[in-house]
Amino acid sequence: MKFIGIIPARYASSRFPGKALFVIEGKTMIQRVYEQAQKSSILNELIVATDDVSIENHVKKFGGKAVMTSKDHT
Repeated sequence: MKFIGIIPARYASSRFPGKALFVIEGKTMIQRVYEQAQKSSILNELIVATDDVSIENHVKKFGGKAVMTSKDHT
């Protein structure tokens, strides 16, 4: 069986817009979450699902996989 992890990363959060790109001690929040999820021994693939091109580009820049979703998703 194949397991895929999907990390949702919206840019327009109502409480903290841009949280995924917030830098904590030299790494963004999304990079920290991605790196921790990669440590899972059961995931065959890990994807960040985002509605923002800056998050998509950032994830790809650090070597992660990202896909664009609609801004209309709740």
